[in-house]
Amino acid sequence: MADVTYLEALREGLREEMARDERVFILGEDVGLYGGAFKVTEGLMEQFGERRVIDTPISEAAIVGAAAGAAHMGMRPVVEMQFIDFISCAYDMLTNYVATARYRAGLSTPLVVRGPCGGYVRGGPFHSQNVEAAFFHTPGLKIVYPATVADAKGLIKSAIRDEDPVIYLEHKWLYRRVKAELPDGADVLTPIGEARLAREGRDLSIVTYGATVWKALEAADQLAQDGMSVEVLDLRTLVPMDDAAIMRSVRKTSKVLIVHEDTRTGGIAGEIAARINEQAFEWLDSPIMRVTAHDVPLPYAPTLEDFVLPQTEDIVKAARWLAKY
Repeated sequence: MADVTYLEALREGLREEMARDERVFILGEDVGLYGGAFKVTEGLMEQFGERRVIDTPISEAAIVGAAAGAAHMGMRPVVEMQFIDFISCAYDMLTNYVATARYRAGLSTPLVVRGPCGGYVRGGPFHSQNVEAAFFHTPGLKIVYPATVADAKGLIKSAIRDEDPVIYLEHKWLYRRVKAELPDGADVLTPIGEARLAREGRDLSIVTYGATVWKALEAADQLAQDGMSVEVLDLRTLVPMDDAAIMRSVRKTSKVLIVHEDTRTGGIAGEIAARINEQAFEWLDSPIMRVTAHDVPLPYAPTLEDFVLPQTEDIVKAARWLAKY
């Protein structure tokens, strides 16, 4: 068993898939010689060569377009966005072309677009976004968002093997903060579409994903001191979403708090709440609550970023309100 970081687990997943399948290759800005902006791809060019780890010009639309063409021809491209914020430059290519290729023309497009997302690192508005909601409503795309070391590795491997385009969101605040043991040489695969029960409870369900999984677990520890038993469900996959796991938790606790780092308006917490309302309304003993970021661009100032983003104390406060309802 080796103790590895979230970032190292992601890199190992990439390395294993490249070694397993010669069709897998990586392309993006500074992924080769430099090893990526956060060093996720460090060492891969030396191992697999510059034909399989390709430094590209600064054009996200061109990178995704080239990857789509390669995928049509039987390759398994993995695109790195230097920061996930810049995926907006490839929005047209992803939503109008990649997502529709199978339906429109019967074209298989097995590609992965991955990149560092999220805040809590004082990165400001151009380097801290969560973009899941921008793609959540686009049929044809899958979205995964690992919170743990095992899932960082397991989901990148599953995403690469998937026959459809997958957006893989990796939270940079977790890169070197989260560590865990992984079995040496084990073929760790996390199923796409299955949530993970991060903590069992009986009084309240917190449905969350990404970095806020860890905030929710901290909150659950604090609430346990009040005698409250809090269940934490880590979605892991946003599209397709594991509705069955959500409803099982709702039926168990009858009170639900949805937590995510993305902004409140148009964030996927609203969709989750709607699904609970449609599928498990009769089990609810209180309104469905949300803890999210405020509807503002993310500030640089540490005090302002802390105010805008959901914190552990925000989750605790909302949970206590629900407990008293």
